[in-house]
Amino acid sequence: MIIITGTILAKADNINELRAACLEHTRRSRTEPGCLSHDVFVDAENPLRLFFFEMWADQAAVTAHFAVPESRGIVKTLNALAAEPPVMRIYNAEATTV
Repeated sequence: MIIITGTILAKADNINELRAACLEHTRRSRTEPGCLSHDVFVDAENPLRLFFFEMWADQAAVTAHFAVPESRGIVKTLNALAAEPPVMRIYNAEATTV
């Protein structure tokens, strides 16, 4: 499984526009093959910061996701609306039991 996390800090005057773009991207991404979950959350300590948490079946699904034109488009949108460069981290994970 591949886990992707990301954060983005909005400018105070465009948080609603940024949230709408992120929600649209998240909802669309959930329909892609190999997407196990794709969520965006508002940071409890800073309401201008959004946090992404995604789980993908494998690297092929992530590669396909990044190739979708809308995925490339959201990167441009996020960069235009962000107060600072967004941060993304990708992890190769294995489920374990407690």
